[in-house]
Amino acid sequence: MDKYARFRYQPCIPLGADGRKVTGSPEHAALSRRAAGEGMVLLKNRLRTLPLTRGTGVALFGKATIEYIKGGGGSGDVFCAYTRNVYDGFSQKESEGKVSVFKPTVEFYKEYVKEAGKRIPTRAQIEKIWDKVNAMSFCKEKDDIIYDTFASMHVAEAHMPDELIAEAAANADIAIITLSRFSAEGVDRKAIPGDYYLSDTEKSLIDRVTAAFPNTVIVLNSGAVVDCEYFADNDKVGAIISGWQGGLEGGMAIADIICGDVNPSGKLADTIPDSYDSYQNAQEFLTGFEHLDYFDDIYVGYRYFETIPGAAEKVRYPFGFGLSYTDFEFSGAFCGESDGKIVAAVTVKNIGKVPGKEVVQLYYSAPQGKLGKPAKELTAFKKTKLLSPGESETIALSFDIGDMASFDDLGKIKKSAFVLEKGTYSFYLGNSVRATEKLRYDFVLSEDIITKESKPLCRPFKLEKRLLADGSFENLPTGEPVYTRGTHAPIEATAPKDTIMFDEVGENITLDEFIKQFTVDELIDFVGGHQNQPGVCNTGAFGGMKRLDVPPIPTADGPAGLRLNASTGVPTTAWPCATLLACTWNTELIEEVGAAGGAELRENNLGVWLAPAMNIHRNPLCGRNFEYFSEDPLLAGKCCAADVRGIQSQKIAASVKHFACNNRESNRFDCDSRVSERALREIYLRGFEICVKEADPWTIMSSYNLINGCHTSVSCELLTEMLRNEWGFKGMVTTDWGVHSSHSDEVIAGNDVKMGDGEPEELKAAFESGKITRADLETSVRRILELTMKVAE
Repeated sequence: MDKYARFRYQPCIPLGADGRKVTGSPEHAALSRRAAGEGMVLLKNRLRTLPLTRGTGVALFGKATIEYIKGGGGSGDVFCAYTRNVYDGFSQKESEGKVSVFKPTVEFYKEYVKEAGKRIPTRAQIEKIWDKVNAMSFCKEKDDIIYDTFASMHVAEAHMPDELIAEAAANADIAIITLSRFSAEGVDRKAIPGDYYLSDTEKSLIDRVTAAFPNTVIVLNSGAVVDCEYFADNDKVGAIISGWQGGLEGGMAIADIICGDVNPSGKLADTIPDSYDSYQNAQEFLTGFEHLDYFDDIYVGYRYFETIPGAAEKVRYPFGFGLSYTDFEFSGAFCGESDGKIVAAVTVKNIGKVPGKEVVQLYYSAPQGKLGKPAKELTAFKKTKLLSPGESETIALSFDIGDMASFDDLGKIKKSAFVLEKGTYSFYLGNSVRATEKLRYDFVLSEDIITKESKPLCRPFKLEKRLLADGSFENLPTGEPVYTRGTHAPIEATAPKDTIMFDEVGENITLDEFIKQFTVDELIDFVGGHQNQPGVCNTGAFGGMKRLDVPPIPTADGPAGLRLNASTGVPTTAWPCATLLACTWNTELIEEVGAAGGAELRENNLGVWLAPAMNIHRNPLCGRNFEYFSEDPLLAGKCCAADVRGIQSQKIAASVKHFACNNRESNRFDCDSRVSERALREIYLRGFEICVKEADPWTIMSSYNLINGCHTSVSCELLTEMLRNEWGFKGMVTTDWGVHSSHSDEVIAGNDVKMGDGEPEELKAAFESGKITRADLETSVRRILELTMKVAE
């Protein structure tokens, strides 16, 4: 078969067993359910409220009983055949004889969602709103319209009558309240009731239900952190589950956990504080539309809460925390140095009564020295297998000593170098950032060691200060922006006398010789996205040129599943949101999910998945946090690398996004992220670097925003000097769709494709004026063609 057949001819070739489809298949639904169950986090389980004993009578409350939120909105949304809600999950458990469900509350929410749903805007009405919004420049009015429109796509919480609550309490043993949240691309959440905080209706429901029932379970159905203070200390709330957004089988996974068919093993990928105002960057995020000043520097998430004086007391649930229905014992812990690595091992034993999994987390504490450090930083982790009662497993962890180095951006020791400062490095092993024990081994340096030297890249010019470990701030130098301009060497090859087609590259012609056949106009056309996409594709294609028979490589949105238009009639699998996947701390499982997602693209003759996404959870209000993994760059990077390995095992290119510092959605096209070089390298780029070095993604997507005054898509320092020259990235870079920067500047910087369309007239003028050269265009075309060859069968 033609190795590019699936792009040229769009054949219908199911990839499943016995000629069945894998897209939206029962096997993929089962995997989605399994992943959802492994990433939900048990935050509270007073007096072993859970799991429920067989035959327990349950009463379900909260509109998410029926209107379960499977994931976020925008490019991360997925058209699937169904979404299993919370009642669906408990209905199955009832049919298995495990619980009995009090039906009147279910019927109440069914009727409420049906009637309230009639007020949800139609697709046509929403499109009219988007037409208005897209014609507006950014302003608060525009932001509010987007926020209100997304909010209108789901019904608000219902007011449950007192009489029905009383009837439920008389006929059921326990109440289960599910509270849901929805967020989306293009707008941020708000620190208001009904979003980050509970609404008055939700508070009233909790008050009245807990007054009527001896015990209540609260489930949070949200893609990001929600305030828990209103109910966390309530003794009538026996259990709390952070259920995140679990994909198309999320409601089933919730019932699996509550009924004990699945023992929760999720651990928090984010700190949950006692208030939104407890975040160091809380107020700055609410007002920073034109620019975000990253004053918090490297002290993000637990690095802030566990380090800065007075911050620790503001934590409700710490990073890495999560309960189980069983108990584990750590013993025989060892730590030492070997061949430039720190190695540690520990034996984990299930000393409880039911099978379960535990996560071993290794942290280090570096000397404060001249640069200052967080109190603890995650450096390795691993999840155990499912351990039966009495069963043990020895877990071994290791990491490079150089991973503990800090970047000196001001020259306190060695400017633009990674430095291991002299002093004592200690190590802590446990199952959350706070539940650790100090290991007996210390790594001690008598002098500073330079592990890697670089040069100033993506430095700030308008960031005035940054936070230090003692809670004070240090001033930073400011000045006029200066940016590096890229150059590209010409291809040393000659075009053949006779035209040779693309399929013969590597056989009768080299790739460079093939590229020399392109005219300048063809080069210009090739580096712009193409919308004459084949088949089910709705996001455009990379490459494609009829004269030389180069097939277009169609793309597809992600990351929570293959996103196809409903009009195609092809429902796909909605996977759990990235935050939930990170909370599994199970990279093998994430790789399995990535491979399954990649298979759905392959079956539908697509070539590039615009996924995974892995920006840092700097602030809980970022509207796209559900697409991103964690507040910690190591956890995010390892999860992303696993996902990429799975996706690309199916001959599908992963496009890791959004590179970088896309930490807010409001005014995302023009918001400037002002961040120190140190924080950029240690926090915001670190996960991308891990993914590049461990998984070799074939594409990376630059982000909409600016970093220190320069759009990422035109930053030679970011895309060429950092990504390619320092990290060794060998793939292709694409813009995000519709970025606000000139195409010629992007080509010069090393951004190979402008999506969804290029700017051929601007490029032609730039070529004729000498701003760009044929070598610049050929460099990008070569990378696009190399990608094309990678996804061939």
